[in-house]
Amino acid sequence: MSKRRAVIVCGSRTPFAPVFGPLKDMDAIALGAAAVDGLIQKSGLDTDALDGVVWGGVVLPPLAPNVGREIVIDLKLPPTAQGKTVSRACASGLQAVTDAVAAIENGDADVLIAGGGDSSSNVPLTMPSEVMRAVGPFGLGKAGLFPTLKKVLGLLPFKWLPKQPEVAERSTGETMGVSAEHMAKVNEISRQAQDELAVRSQATAAAAWDNGVLAAEVASVTTPSGRVVDKDLIMRPGVTLQKLSRLKPAFDKKSGKGTLTAGNSSALTDGAAAVLIMSEEKAKALGMTPLAVVRSWSYVGVDPSDQLLIGPAIAMPKALNKAGLNMSDMDLIDIHEAFAAQVLSVTKKLGDSDWCTDLGCSTHCAVDESKLNVLGGSIALGHPFAATGARMVTTMANELHRSGKDYAVIGICAAGGLGAAAVIERYKDEA
Repeated sequence: MSKRRAVIVCGSRTPFAPVFGPLKDMDAIALGAAAVDGLIQKSGLDTDALDGVVWGGVVLPPLAPNVGREIVIDLKLPPTAQGKTVSRACASGLQAVTDAVAAIENGDADVLIAGGGDSSSNVPLTMPSEVMRAVGPFGLGKAGLFPTLKKVLGLLPFKWLPKQPEVAERSTGETMGVSAEHMAKVNEISRQAQDELAVRSQATAAAAWDNGVLAAEVASVTTPSGRVVDKDLIMRPGVTLQKLSRLKPAFDKKSGKGTLTAGNSSALTDGAAAVLIMSEEKAKALGMTPLAVVRSWSYVGVDPSDQLLIGPAIAMPKALNKAGLNMSDMDLIDIHEAFAAQVLSVTKKLGDSDWCTDLGCSTHCAVDESKLNVLGGSIALGHPFAATGARMVTTMANELHRSGKDYAVIGICAAGGLGAAAVIERYKDEA
């Protein structure tokens, strides 16, 4: 039997906005529904053909963690459309896409929507476990009021304070920024090099917006207050090296030697992105024009106490090997910009011939900077955690189709010492 091909037909996303910005009143479910609704409108999909939604999430709503199914319900899509939610930290959106591709290739579905999103503005605040253990039995009817009050009064006042949310590793206690500072030092990545990458990200993203390339993937959102948001709001197109050089370190503040700043790091962001994926046969039957296919993918882990965000330097060569391709075959190279220091650490590793040989690469896997993040990256556009993977797939699929180029490789770092990569190929009708 010949292998079924899953094809990317369309991608769409909400604008990306800063935390506590104009999208603050939309939780992860509302943002996901907005992205999926925009995708349906943009593609013209008859939703009766939809088999399900595969959604990625990092900060999941505690009372409704299966965001994929909630999107189906909220948009009143056919109730037969199943929904599931996956979580692989910042690679969750890509995980959703590759899960959907695998399901279609295996014959488990014909039409799926995959994507992801997060609302940093609506991160749940968790109460200390001592408080939960004190009041929980009462809430479940397993303890009386007075014994519960006695336990509660025995807690010091500070025990009632909710835990402050932070992007930190449970295993090490280090925040991502601190880990990225460590990578900058280990890999000898200078502050100037980081700022230069950040300026480039801002400039290329602004140019892509001005020429309509990025605007084509964004669907406007009307917030509960009635405000219409139709453009990414984190971009700073006028930023210069001089301006960035004046910013103080954001993570290593005490030593005075920190090189990571708010300007060369991605910002906390609200947003969501969605991708329409079909079997090739179904796309043809529905009269849809495929954009691209996911040729291969790879997910890897590294020691989070060492170089937490170096994973893409392993996952990208592995994905290329699986596709039977080399880095030199890539027309576009898109690496998630959690921090400029992390991107530069990854590209430095990929430029090390010994590193690539150890990974089994037949040829050098150095990154051609002229092909890197040509439409901007997360530093300029923002990083709504689980949305980033789906955004990158959408951008690369659109750009390959628009430009007529053949291949793109995506690399994403993620919390927990995870790395992810995928090779995207422009669609070619093999019939």
